Amino acid sequence: MPGILVFVEQRGGAVKRAGLEALSQGRRMSAAGMGPVTAVVIGANVAAAASQAASAGAERVLSIDHADLANYAPAAYAGAVAEAVKKADPSAILFPASSMGKDLGARVAARLGWPLATDVVELSADGGKLRGKRPVYSGKAVASFEVAAPAVVTLRPNVFRAEAAAGSAGAVEALAWAPSASDLKSRVVEVLAPEEKELDVAEAQIIVSGGRGLKEPQHFELVRRLANALGGAVGASRAVVDAGWIEHKHQVGQTGKVVSPALYIACGVSGAIQHLAGMSTSRVIVAINKDAEAPIFKIANYGIVGDLFEVVPKFIEEVEKIKAR
Repeated sequence: MPGILVFVEQRGGAVKRAGLEALSQGRRMSAAGMGPVTAVVIGANVAAAASQAASAGAERVLSIDHADLANYAPAAYAGAVAEAVKKADPSAILFPASSMGKDLGARVAARLGWPLATDVVELSADGGKLRGKRPVYSGKAVASFEVAAPAVVTLRPNVFRAEAAAGSAGAVEALAWAPSASDLKSRVVEVLAPEEKELDVAEAQIIVSGGRGLKEPQHFELVRRLANALGGAVGASRAVVDAGWIEHKHQVGQTGKVVSPALYIACGVSGAIQHLAGMSTSRVIVAINKDAEAPIFKIANYGIVGDLFEVVPKFIEEVEKIKAR
C-alpha cells in the first residue's frame, strides 16, 4: 500500500526538530488512512539519526550513509531521495520547509515530475488528493490548495506539533547508494558554526525580537536579557540587521528566517510586511511598542503600548521572580 515518505533532516548525527515535526505529521496522516510512514535519513555516519527516526514513529527507516554526503550536496541528496522513493513507493513526500528542505523538496518534485506545495501550515489527505493551507502575499492571506497525489510537500517549521511515538521502534534498512561525480559538482564544502551557543531562531520555541525602537545597538542587551530569562532565542527585524546592529542569523522575516514559535515577543518592532511574513503564524504574539498604530498590533494576541525601556525591565524582573520561586 502506498504510504508517506518523510525526509528527516539531521545535523551532526542528531535529527533536527523540524524533521521530527514532519515525521509526526506523517504519522497523523497515516492514522487517517494514507498508509505506512517511511523515513529517509541521508548523510555520513547517520546510524544514530536513523535510530532516532525509528524511535520517533517511522515504521521503516531508509538510511543512506556515504562519506560524500556529510555536507549537503543538492543533486546528490535529490538522487538519494529518488532512490528512497523507488523503495517506498509513496503517495506523498514530506520535507521540513527549512533552508535545505525547501531547496531539496523543489529538486525532488522536478526530478519526479510531481506537484509541489510549499511552506504548508495545514495538511490532510482525502480521496487521493492532498489538501491544505499556506500563507501567501507575504503572510497577509492564507490560501487553500488541493493537489493530486503523488505530491511533494514542504511543512513550515514549528507549526506541526512533534509528538512522542508509542510502541516499538521501526526497522532501519541501509540502502547501498552512492553519488556519482556529476552529483557532487555543487556541494557544501565547509560549515562555519558560530562559537557562541545561542539558540537558533529557526529552532526556538520562544523568540524575543528587537527592532528600531531599541534606538541604539547596545540596547539589544535588553532583548538578550529577556530572551535568556525565558530560555528563548534573540530575533531581529531587517532594519536593525541592515544597520549592522546584530548579525543576519538573527533576522526574522521574508528575507531572513521564517519562524512559528510558541511565543514571539516583539520589542520596538513596527511590523513591516516582510517581518510579519516571517512570524505571523507564531502561536502567541506579544507586541511592545509606544506607537499604538504600529502594524504589529494587528496580529498580536497581546499588545503593550508603552516605552520598551520601561516595560521590558519590568518584564524581566517578573520572569526572574517566577523562576526564583
